[in-house]
Amino acid sequence: MAVGTPARAGWREWAGLALLALPTVLLGLDVTALYLVVPNLTEDLDPTASETLWIMDVYGFFIAGFLITMGTLGDRLGRRRLLMIGTVAFGAASVMAAFAPTAMWLIVARALLGVAGATLMPSTLSLITNMFPDLRQRALAIGVWATMFALGMAAGPVAGGALVAAFWWGAVFLIAVPVAVLVVVGAPVLLPEFRTRAGRPDLLSVGLSLAAMLPTIYAVKHLAAEGIDLQVIIAIIAGGIGGVAFIRRQRHLTEPLLDLSLVTSGAFSAALAVLLLGLIGFGGAMFLVTQFLQLVAGLSPTAAGMWMGPPALAMLVGAIGAPLVARRVSPGIVMSATLAVSLSGYALLALAGPGSKLSVVIGFGLVYLGLGVVAALGTDIAVGTAPADKSGAAAALSETVQELGVATGVALLGSLAAAVYRARVEVPPGLSPAAAAKYQDNISGALSLEGELPAWATDHAQAAFVSGLNAAALAGGIGVAVASLACFITLRRLRPLGDQGGQETSTSMDEVISER
Repeated sequence: MAVGTPARAGWREWAGLALLALPTVLLGLDVTALYLVVPNLTEDLDPTASETLWIMDVYGFFIAGFLITMGTLGDRLGRRRLLMIGTVAFGAASVMAAFAPTAMWLIVARALLGVAGATLMPSTLSLITNMFPDLRQRALAIGVWATMFALGMAAGPVAGGALVAAFWWGAVFLIAVPVAVLVVVGAPVLLPEFRTRAGRPDLLSVGLSLAAMLPTIYAVKHLAAEGIDLQVIIAIIAGGIGGVAFIRRQRHLTEPLLDLSLVTSGAFSAALAVLLLGLIGFGGAMFLVTQFLQLVAGLSPTAAGMWMGPPALAMLVGAIGAPLVARRVSPGIVMSATLAVSLSGYALLALAGPGSKLSVVIGFGLVYLGLGVVAALGTDIAVGTAPADKSGAAAALSETVQELGVATGVALLGSLAAAVYRARVEVPPGLSPAAAAKYQDNISGALSLEGELPAWATDHAQAAFVSGLNAAALAGGIGVAVASLACFITLRRLRPLGDQGGQETSTSMDEVISER
């Protein structure tokens, strides 16, 4: 077929998209499902505050760290094959997490889930890119993909609350098992196999990428838990050295692990920056709001999950509605305006008090609305502005930024809230040293001592937690304000999605080997 007239997808490709939606929803769900499970989980496993944060965000960090490597591996092994291998690994790690006997066991299981998840994310999006060569169909398919990921993130707290109420916290992870079975059975029937002619993955580049990412992650975590010390300084230096070495090597390879020419595109880089800042604010807000509903408002996991329903609906409206609006208005303006609206949500969270349950939910709904728009349009801009032969790398970078943003938000804003809590809380007199340390460490520890505390101490701990939420919302709002302004300055001249000047591109059949 002529290069200018790419084939249109048929029923098999659309059925394949429906199958790819399953692991996509699962990946989004696993990002947020634990938010309403944390109180029950901490009661059972008794993790420290630092271990709790590791449980929450090690999954996202490991996905972010391995995405580019796994995307390259998929080019070599075959994207469908890597999807199936990763799905089986994800299901096995989920079972390991569901029955974790200790906090450290759960942290390791979540890390393995991150490595397995890193195989799924680039596989799903790169398969979509190959299955839908027609640009209009591809835009719709990518929109569905982004919406499914948003749906998973939105459904996570609701599903987590319902499952922990009906069973136990580990049941949240077992959702992955039937999904894994369906994908493994359906993939050979509905999904084509694609391999590019990329050379063997450069193992030194893989090692250097991890040498840059993992020490940096450790530095962020240790700084959040212990403050700046020699370990943080050494980790930052090590990560910087690894990053410089990685970039230098990519510049000298004919087939680099990461094509650095992508970041020279202003629209591409701006879209990634907006995604990162928007998701940092969201990750921190989600982590703290779900705790507020249970530990301050006193709701059960099921009730808290129901209260999270309206914000989830706002997110879906944003994810589905934004591409439609962006057919007539520049997507950069749509993103900038929606982020500006979401600032009112951060303001409500920054002004909330212990009795402000309704305003907290409304505020988080506005935060969620902004996330839905940014996730849908930011991904489309990042993939759409990249050359056709680099769309897989662009997708991997976009996914890396999104996962890293959520995990960083939990780490940084969660740690900021914890620091404010410790600064504000006053330990009641008469407690044993161990009980006093637990009371001062975090609000979950304080509430676990309720029978030993004077009447005022519980309200005092809850007020200190809300002060931490206020500070984190203020910090997140500042980041989103910067993202909104940057989006308007750099992306406002992008043409509406329905006005692409008739330009179409397709992937050469010499570059892609299709096997059914």
